Amino acid sequence: MKSAALTPDSLSPLREAASAKSRVADDMAMIRAAAELTRDLNAPNPWIYWADFLGFTILGYAGLFMALGAAQPFAVVGWAIVSIIGLYRAGLFIHELTHIKHSAVPGFRLAWNLLIGVPLLVPSFLYEGIHNLHHARTRYGTVEDPEYLPLALMKPWTVPLFVLVAALGPIALLVRFAVLTPLSAVIPPLRTLVVERFSGLIINPVFRRRPPEGDARRDWLFLETACSLWAIALLSAVAGGFIPLRDFLMFLGVLSGVVVLNQIRTLVAHLWENDGDVMSVTAQFLDSVNVPPPGVLPALWAPVGLRYHALHHLLPGLPYHALGEAHRRLSAALVPESTYHRASYDGLPGLVIRLMGNTAKGA
Repeated sequence: MKSAALTPDSLSPLREAASAKSRVADDMAMIRAAAELTRDLNAPNPWIYWADFLGFTILGYAGLFMALGAAQPFAVVGWAIVSIIGLYRAGLFIHELTHIKHSAVPGFRLAWNLLIGVPLLVPSFLYEGIHNLHHARTRYGTVEDPEYLPLALMKPWTVPLFVLVAALGPIALLVRFAVLTPLSAVIPPLRTLVVERFSGLIINPVFRRRPPEGDARRDWLFLETACSLWAIALLSAVAGGFIPLRDFLMFLGVLSGVVVLNQIRTLVAHLWENDGDVMSVTAQFLDSVNVPPPGVLPALWAPVGLRYHALHHLLPGLPYHALGEAHRRLSAALVPESTYHRASYDGLPGLVIRLMGNTAKGA
């Protein structure tokens, strides 16, 4: 992907470095070890999925309820933070929905959409059919990857803008489902635009989504209709005074907090140093990030296994609850000089500093 924020002359050293990284040959010893050492970890544990998801869903909604009823500012903020943490973790199970077979955890996809997807206006179809393209061998980091931007090669202001724009996410979703969905049902050109541009959780602005087919189309229309009815009912209730404006704004504020937190996690999920070239599996791994223990905070800002994001790109079919054990096995089995250890980082601050440093070089 050739960003409009870059110029060939001023950024040629950065482009050359990015191109060199994309040509990294596959470390077959690491890839074989990853496959062989984790064969017994591939089965999802339904009990873990249900307990984790339902527990944090209850925590998230309980925190929101308490925040709505609190009178003191510190109590409102405290409960809102609890709600954000709970709903954030529960919401991130959308990532697992795209990787596990639905039959492995029966009913989980339906429950997730009923409890999180529709109420928070992030139905699973916004991610299903999108995220798998990010893992495609020849798409990662290219113009056909919906979840990739060469942020490290762009202007410094793009990084804070990348995070700040996420705060408007809940408003954009309300417009998407309360306004664009019903209008697009009767205006075919608008429907094409909605499907291509406004029906995926993407960060690549030039990506265009294809219309769904078969069962995916049926599920999409069902969930989209449910979200549209919910969004219209919610706005109508606020306009009619049935829901106090304060409560509505609190709800939007919590959702904004969830989206911003996820955007910060996304900011450091990769190094974002590829400039559009097709990459080897190892190059993709090295452009991704693990933040393993002993750090504690990554468990909060990168939950549901996402603190092992590089390992996830190496073994995308591994359930989230097995990634920690897989990392321990690989770390113990592979020599210190192994490529595997080069994808591990200490934490969020160092990764942000690295990213900002690269954008400053470009400036």
